[in-house]
Amino acid sequence: MQENVIELDQVTWTRDGKPIVSGIDWQVARGEHWAVMGLNGSGKTTILNLINGYIWPTSGRVSVLGHPFGTVDLRQLRKSIGWVSSSLQERLYPSSRAEHIVLSGKHATIGLYDEVDETDQTRALELMTQLGCAHLVGRTYQTCSQGEKQKLLIARALMASPQLLILDEACNGLDFLARESLLAGIAEIAARPDAPTLLLVTHHIEEILPIFTHTLMIRRGEVFARGRTDELLQSETLSAFFETPVHVGRQRGRAWLSLP
Repeated sequence: MQENVIELDQVTWTRDGKPIVSGIDWQVARGEHWAVMGLNGSGKTTILNLINGYIWPTSGRVSVLGHPFGTVDLRQLRKSIGWVSSSLQERLYPSSRAEHIVLSGKHATIGLYDEVDETDQTRALELMTQLGCAHLVGRTYQTCSQGEKQKLLIARALMASPQLLILDEACNGLDFLARESLLAGIAEIAARPDAPTLLLVTHHIEEILPIFTHTLMIRRGEVFARGRTDELLQSETLSAFFETPVHVGRQRGRAWLSLP
């Protein structure tokens, strides 16, 4: 029996005596891709920080990629986890060339300082092609659009061949066309036989592609629901989740939210 990619067992984390997340039970099995859904301030980022070992649970147990926390060097474990967030964009050098941004992911550096070989360069170009951004080769990062930057960050994260890839509000700030282009690239990554386990963190249900077969719903620091995406993304469940009446329609396997 394979270990779960993620196991959170009754995890609570408090700050200044106040619980930020409480009693989180969640397991992600190999071969599953999950959406993590919650409004701003619900505790999603705290859960990501717990998974990456940047914060330690006040109580409960965390295990990632089969390694219970307390028995593993977290710095080594993080090399198997890719985390793409908008905050990373601000730390990269604007004058770096697009392909150098991707190549720097092999050693998780800000800037390209390590030697890269022809195999690395070939892989970087393959990843950029997969994500539809190979045309950016030679361009500086600062001249790329928001959507193009996000694609480069995902390609950068994949350079290290992570076993777990976290996409934290990956579509934030993108227009409709840029969002759909990015989601198409994510779907292509997930379809590959060597794909990492994907977590998509969002508060927009229309971003949850059919590849995300499971969804975790977080509200006010607690698990509201978890399970099969097609069972959870229903009008009744989401009306209770948002605490206001909403209607869920479907188009091409994706749920779309509207007010009745």
